[in-house]
Amino acid sequence: MSQTPNKSQIISMKLSEVLGDIGVSEKMVMKRRRTFMLMEAVENTTLRLLGKDINSYNFGSQSEGSTTMELNSDIDTLYAYHNLNVIQNLSEWKPEAQNILMVQDETTPPGYCLLQFLQKDVPLPITAVRRDEKHVVVDGKGRVLMKNTFFDHLGVNYDGKNGPAHVYQGNAQTNAQDNVSARYCKSWPTEAKPWLLKQGIGGWPTEDIKRYCKTTGCFVVPVGSTSGKNEELEWRISTSHAERCLMFSLNITQIRCYVLMKMILKTFINPECNDVITSFMCKTVLFHYIHNTKSAEWQADNLLQCLKSCLSKLQNNVENGNCPHFIVPQNNLLKGKISASVKPKLTAILQSLMDRCTDGDLLQSITIDCLGLRYMVKMGILPDILLHKTIQHYNSPSRIHGTLLGVIATLLSIYHVALLKNIMEGGNEIEQSRSFVDTLVRRYDGMALSRLEKSAYILLIPFLCSSLASAIASHDLDINKTISSHALALFSAGLNSDLSSGKLKLTSALYCSGDMDRTVCILQNTECEYDKKNVETICKCWKKPVTYIHVRQGFFDKASTGSKELIKYITSFCVRFLPCEMKCVPHELRYEMYRSTQEDMFHRNEDKDYWMDWAVVDSLPYLYFLQYKTFGHLQKATEQQRALTELIQTVETEPNLGHRETALNLIGQCMEQENRQTDALNFYVRSLNTRERNNVAKIHICRLLNILINGKVADK
Repeated sequence: MSQTPNKSQIISMKLSEVLGDIGVSEKMVMKRRRTFMLMEAVENTTLRLLGKDINSYNFGSQSEGSTTMELNSDIDTLYAYHNLNVIQNLSEWKPEAQNILMVQDETTPPGYCLLQFLQKDVPLPITAVRRDEKHVVVDGKGRVLMKNTFFDHLGVNYDGKNGPAHVYQGNAQTNAQDNVSARYCKSWPTEAKPWLLKQGIGGWPTEDIKRYCKTTGCFVVPVGSTSGKNEELEWRISTSHAERCLMFSLNITQIRCYVLMKMILKTFINPECNDVITSFMCKTVLFHYIHNTKSAEWQADNLLQCLKSCLSKLQNNVENGNCPHFIVPQNNLLKGKISASVKPKLTAILQSLMDRCTDGDLLQSITIDCLGLRYMVKMGILPDILLHKTIQHYNSPSRIHGTLLGVIATLLSIYHVALLKNIMEGGNEIEQSRSFVDTLVRRYDGMALSRLEKSAYILLIPFLCSSLASAIASHDLDINKTISSHALALFSAGLNSDLSSGKLKLTSALYCSGDMDRTVCILQNTECEYDKKNVETICKCWKKPVTYIHVRQGFFDKASTGSKELIKYITSFCVRFLPCEMKCVPHELRYEMYRSTQEDMFHRNEDKDYWMDWAVVDSLPYLYFLQYKTFGHLQKATEQQRALTELIQTVETEPNLGHRETALNLIGQCMEQENRQTDALNFYVRSLNTRERNNVAKIHICRLLNILINGKVADK
């Protein structure tokens, strides 16, 4: 006969079910990991295209899958710079390279180092430094050292610093971002070598895992220890890559235990103790406990006991004032963190939490992701109907799928803008665009790429093909008044970048070439494919945070039916035209390339507002605008008026337009063509009220007032 489960086992099983319901399941953990690893591949592919000797890594809870919607974990990105050869001993020195030696001596705490400059021609220290070097100093021993302020200038428009990270705040619907710049060292840290030989009771981490971890090297990040003697000279040695590997090796019960620890930390501990305990400390406690227990303990029916044991270990660490880093145990994560007045209070809180953990009472008080409510329903303490009335679609799997798809699409938007900026700055836009496309295609065909890398190439190539096609077509129209077959082939390759923007780039070129029949055909097909219940607008031109408060439930539902390929069917990117594409842009939209007055230029940020010299418009308004213009040329008045009505309705009702002021400017010009000058003026004023700076509505208003006052029609 099977043994009857005890109360702890029943609570553990129900708790495991609850965590699965809110997205801490094997399937969703893997989905989160694939999403953020794909983002990493997209970013690194773009950095390579831009000629940057930098690698991007997504670390932390988002990439590990150890988070939930309401835990709202930061997106932690580390940028590793490879332009310097960071070494741990002189045998790794390279001639003609800028070599930096990691130095650990009696002044550096465990887990920290100094970075000393070496000569390029011989493996000896540099002894002199230029006076104008702001981030280099000669210490009392005559060593030329790099200060950890070296990367401070790289954080653009950040909201603050958290240790070595430049923090970009989110809001109620978005994740904050922590961006860390670091140096990479390809060799495993000397201090961490004993860890490679350490054996765990349960055989974790395995020898294969440790062998892989050794190949990941380490990073040195720009932050000193709070207890060190040279805080501005110290760099922390980071094994984040290895730690991500360790997290990827955990089973679902271990992941759930970590998520619960973070919920408890956020709910009960940090509000009372000024955030002295971090989620990284919880992760470290978890690692140590897994290392010292048999794998058989980590089962779903033992989750509550595992959680209680981890809290007990955390309490012991607090009492002893020592939380040893898992890989470099000499590094005490609690050193200098807990004051004498906070320690007894924190110890008492942890003891209370363990006491309440025994019978599950603790779980009922966790409001994050409605965990307590869900748990009480699972245990039969509350009726099921209460749960459905309270949360309905809240935190459903489809919402998580949709959020993850939105994250990928948003990143694509960001890096498309970055690549277009580089194309424009290069001087020869067509050749630079062609170089990007050719490079990606050549690498895709010729290199041994991982599945994620191939996916990144497949996502990026269509956007670049559309831009190159439009630039070539603009040149064709300027010279021959027709679009070449080469440009049309490239347009075809870019049609499925997303649902609409690639198609609208083609129709815009066809419209400007006078091919109204093909323009109408593609526009009608695009409109048929554009299901407004499911398709979401994607725009990152304004660097505004991605919000999910207005995202359609249909988008979330569709997102759960597939993966990244759904970007082609349920996302709608804004349509971007560089000045070199001028001949493929209707004259009404060309005005947007001249949106900034001399006064406006002082209110632009050169690091993020460079796109304001382009013509950029949201897809759906542009679709209806092109319909309005095309039907007008074809003298189809009924269809033309329907398109104008749809254009106005879109601007009135679509909540997530990134360029609403541009759409209002287009409507104003349509009104002028309808001889409705007063209505046109109203739309221009609305546009200016939407965005008062860097808005070409000012020109339209002045031009239209001239017409109204003097009865003159300005040239277009």
